[in-house]
Amino acid sequence: MKKFLAVLMAMAVFMSAGLGQGDEIRPAALGISFFLNDFKTAERIRTTSLSQVLSNKRWAKPKEMSPGLAITYFKGVSKHVDFAGSLAGSFVQYPFPKHAPFGSDKFLLEADASANLKMVSEAFWLQPYLTLGVGGHMYGGGYFGAFVPLGVGFKINFFDEAHLYTNAQYRVPITTETANYHFFYQIGIAGRIGKKKEPVVIVPPVGPADTDKDGIVDAEDKCPTVPGLAKYQGCPIPDTDKDGLHDEEDKCPTVFGLARYQGCPIPDTDKDGINDEEDKCPTVPGLARYQGCPLVDTDGDTVPDEEDKCPTEKGLPENFGCPKLEDYKFDAKKVQFFSGSATLTKAAMAELDKGVVILEEHPKISVAIEGHTDNTGTLASNQKLSEKRAAAVKTYLVKKGISADRLITSGHGQNEPIEDNKSATGRAANRRVVFRIAK
Repeated sequence: MKKFLAVLMAMAVFMSAGLGQGDEIRPAALGISFFLNDFKTAERIRTTSLSQVLSNKRWAKPKEMSPGLAITYFKGVSKHVDFAGSLAGSFVQYPFPKHAPFGSDKFLLEADASANLKMVSEAFWLQPYLTLGVGGHMYGGGYFGAFVPLGVGFKINFFDEAHLYTNAQYRVPITTETANYHFFYQIGIAGRIGKKKEPVVIVPPVGPADTDKDGIVDAEDKCPTVPGLAKYQGCPIPDTDKDGLHDEEDKCPTVFGLARYQGCPIPDTDKDGINDEEDKCPTVPGLARYQGCPLVDTDGDTVPDEEDKCPTEKGLPENFGCPKLEDYKFDAKKVQFFSGSATLTKAAMAELDKGVVILEEHPKISVAIEGHTDNTGTLASNQKLSEKRAAAVKTYLVKKGISADRLITSGHGQNEPIEDNKSATGRAANRRVVFRIAK
């Protein structure tokens, strides 16, 4: 025990002897904190493993830990090293490794001296640090032990006079019969003690006025209240286009632009009005609705795919991008009727069967069906007959599975003959149905 106390005293003397001065070195401070001693988690880790404790969620709950209070003295040794000495008290059933459990809680007094190895100096408001030191405890008035505190923590500077500190330590026993492994979780507030160091005021030598401190006296400075450069007569580097990039770095100094383009606007390589960042075809002129790409015309028939009902077959603009029905080996002239009726001939039905195949292979096509007659009969009767003939074709196609929505019928009577009605052959040709691709 004497050796342990000697170590503590030597460490305290060494840390005090090395105290430095400066705005980035921690001033002396005294803190009070609340802490929890956690023996359960340490025991579970040592009997299984850290990964099992984490995966099985067996980290001890606060109710399984022992609370206490502590006071701590802090003093900066250098910009990145602080001394911390703590005295902590709590009531706990200490689990000595080789001693039967005590029947009730007893007072545990712990003292430690540590070095806090900071990642940043006092100039920063948040200071993470690592803790390494030595410590000892007295339990129940008659049991003494020693341990090494290893941990991590951080300090938050609220004001020049006060700060919040917190840390978590894993305390490794030195005296293995009278000390045990445990975690120590601490949070507290500390305040500066002693007088605050007064800043040194340096009085500048009296000379010509230089209000903006840019090295150019006001008498020669065209911008005396704004720091600038001599080559601009005391003014800052100009930013003509006000895009936040001064003219010396701006490749387009008179046009508002972006820093990533060295002060120039977003480029439009293909000059289609869509800038390259939004243009999916930046080197080919296109349209906004195609994100800068040109119209797509898969079959090359000058009808864009979005308007082409036959986008993979070259067709005619008047047929909405589809070929003529005749190009599909469909002969509309064979779709005829018996004289004076709307009854389809066998040849007509055979030809319409070809039309069914075409419509099934091209589901986007709609067809206008126009009925015609010869001049046998009156104009009124022929008009009705032409309408019936168009309807008869539609009925036939619908029975074969073609949707009625794709078929539009109309009658033109005897008004549009294609042959002379004076001959039987001519009248037969005029009793016909015309098929057109509809929109």
